[in-house]
Amino acid sequence: MVEPNKGGSLSGLTESEAREFHSIFMTSFVVFTAVAIVAHILAWMWRPWLPGPTGYKAAALDGATHYASLVLSYLT
Repeated sequence: MVEPNKGGSLSGLTESEAREFHSIFMTSFVVFTAVAIVAHILAWMWRPWLPGPTGYKAAALDGATHYASLVLSYLT
């Protein structure tokens, strides 16, 4: 038979252990969420999920010609 938990916690952790686990969990969650938000922003900048009226191909070429003209202006 299983003995009842004397600490009163379902996880079996003490109060200080639970606080430490919560702190680590929340820090990891915030870092993961921040990385995910940055990744989504970078993916949107690379290729928007909703294409413009001319589709993806035209938007990609417009961006490419814009950056190519910037690079050429620095070289000349």
